[in-house]
This record gives sequence, C-alpha cells and structure tokens, in this order.
Amino acid sequence: MPPSDDALFERDTPIRLVHADVVGMMVGGITALLLQMLHPHALRGVLDHSNFRADMHGRLRRTARFIAVTTYGAREAAEGEIARVNRIHAHVKGTLPDGTHYSATDPATLAWVHLAEAWSFLAAHLRYVRPNMSAADQDRYYVQFGLIAKKLHAAPVPETRSEAAELMLSMREQLKGSSDAREVARLILRPQGTGAAAAAQPFLNAAAVDLLPPYARTMLGLKAPGIGALPTRLATGALGGTLRWAFRR
Repeated sequence: MPPSDDALFERDTPIRLVHADVVGMMVGGITALLLQMLHPHALRGVLDHSNFRADMHGRLRRTARFIAVTTYGAREAAEGEIARVNRIHAHVKGTLPDGTHYSATDPATLAWVHLAEAWSFLAAHLRYVRPNMSAADQDRYYVQFGLIAKKLHAAPVPETRSEAAELMLSMREQLKGSSDAREVARLILRPQGTGAAAAAQPFLNAAAVDLLPPYARTMLGLKAPGIGALPTRLATGALGGTLRWAFRR
C-alpha cells in the first residue's frame, strides 16, 4: 500500500516519520503491549475476546495494519478502518473475576491503550532512530496520534509530552501486575519462529523491556537490564540498519 497524498496526515510530519521506522515500531510495539496488559480491563478484553494465546503474531499483524492504514492510507480507507475497530469494540464486554464490568468502549480504558502505544512508539524512536527529535515535533506527534485516539472515543487524550507524562502518572493506580498479565508478558517475550526473525527477537525483546518504566517491569515480574542495558542498546541499534535494509528491499 503506497502512502497516500490524501491521508489523514501530511507527508514528512512527525507521525508519518515515527511510524515509518521498522526498528522503533517493533521495539515500541512490544513495549506498548506489555504496558497495555497491566490494565485489568484491557487485559481481560484480550483474553476473553481474542485468540491471543494461540495467534499472538496474528494480533500483532492486525494492529500493525491498523496503524499503517490510519497513518498512511487514503482518508476514506483510514476512516473505514477506524469505524471497523469501533464496531468490534462494541461487542467486547464482560466481567472481571472480582465482578467488575468492563467494556472496550470505555473511554478511560481506550485512553490507556492509546497512551501506552504513543508513549512507547515515541520513546523507541527517540532511543533508536532520532534522539535529537525536537520537543515541538514530539508534541505534534502526540497531537496527530491523538486524532486517531479521539476517533476511537478514547478520553483523556494527551497532546503534549508533559500531558502524556502526567497521564501516565495518574493512571498508575488503575494498573495491576496480575498473574494473567505476567503470563501474557511471557507469551509476548517467548522466542518464536525460525531463521533471521528468531535470531533478532531476543534483541528486540530485551530492548522493549529496557524501555519499560521500572514500575511496569516490577509489576510484570521482569528483570531490569542492569549492566546489560548498554550492550542491548548497541546490539539493537546495529540490528536496526540490517532490518531497515531488509524491509526496503
């Protein structure tokens, strides 16, 4: 799917530049998934209404497609994809083990799902792609990505780095490091596949865990990288050149 000049976002704007880099998006995508699973409502929706355990890669591909279409696709295609996801969300509802009702249409749950993605994608981009990205462009990224979140009925939606940091802090009390969340984290980080993809995965996984806030690693039962952080970052940075070359081809 070639990028459209009739997309929701203009060419060479922050969201299209951030979402274009395969390394930043792969590392950030894993980090985002780990963060999202800390919200009990988001976690239960995934466990009750998807085959995530059996087809994790399928879910990742569908998420990647959604981001690609809404970032680069023609406006009509992007709006159609957003409408499709809203229809799916309308059927995702149920009850937590403690009896609390959950729904994928809940604005606060959607806000955490969006925040986890926006924060993770940008953090990975800053670490592995463009560490000198200006503060203004970072804020504009939140504004642009926030447009999609609002169309999915998320609220509140941060539009600056400072608003994102404040929201991350305020939503921490809603997060829980449950046994289910730790199980899903193990599935996400489990080696899969063969060949080059399998060889690259440990580096991407380690980079994603390194990117997590310390409290999230603790809640998920994951070890801090410690002295291994620098080698992980160097290896992921080196791997990035190879992956970018391969994807261009």
